[in-house]
Amino acid sequence: MSVLKVKKLNQNAKIPLRATKGSAGMDLYACIDEPMTIAPHTIKVVPTGLAIELESADYVAYIFARSGLAIKHGIAPANCVGVIDSDYRGEVCVGLVNQTDNAFTILPEQRIAQLVISPVIIPDIEVVDDLEDTERGSGGFGSTGKK
Repeated sequence: MSVLKVKKLNQNAKIPLRATKGSAGMDLYACIDEPMTIAPHTIKVVPTGLAIELESADYVAYIFARSGLAIKHGIAPANCVGVIDSDYRGEVCVGLVNQTDNAFTILPEQRIAQLVISPVIIPDIEVVDDLEDTERGSGGFGSTGKK
């Protein structure tokens, strides 16, 4: 992918930016006119003031948590990872959940999440009667930690 088209829906919107050359994600910013408080154990939808156009259906945009907000303050995307399909043209918004017992205030232009563009692989589906055996087999949650 060579181009991500970004449309400002609000003149105060900030264009997504990579913090460093090694950053996989681009920071998304809150496009709000005044501080927005997220009460404990609640969800707020925070607008970015942007819409995007992916180059083709071969790409998807994901919205991931900013580790600083999530680890230090318990503020993360409510749906864990947001998915922006290639045919969506509406405003990119981030549903944030406050997982703590303390209110948290989002400030205008604060970095709230990160946007990662990734290729999409759409496999052919083949229904089979059996799957190839592996060492793990059907061992579920925590099964690889057993000795």
